[in-house]
Amino acid sequence: MIEPRSVVFERDAVSALFEILGIMTDQLMEGNMVGRWDAEAVVDLQMRLSGLQEGEAVEIGIDDAALLLDGMAFTEVMSVDFPFFEMVQWTSDFVTSELRSHWSEELWLAYVGR
Repeated sequence: MIEPRSVVFERDAVSALFEILGIMTDQLMEGNMVGRWDAEAVVDLQMRLSGLQEGEAVEIGIDDAALLLDGMAFTEVMSVDFPFFEMVQWTSDFVTSELRSHWSEELWLAYVGR
């Protein structure tokens, strides 16, 4: 875990993250995205988020957040032709701002540049 943070997510955010992780898991089980996503990291993150109670903190790293953001971007691209695409975009914006807010822009740039 890189640059870990103790984060409290709203219930709706946890639900959105589980949806993203579920889509990622489905893709990995179908043999897709294996070269892009680490299946162990996806499962580990699912386990850490499972059973969270309202107001309970979970420890995530910038690498976990980047994995979720990548899965969310994949989901958004794959949903472009669906009638609920605007809702997907709104959720993506919400989750992106929620995840990115826990690390400085400098840390994000350093992580991406490594």
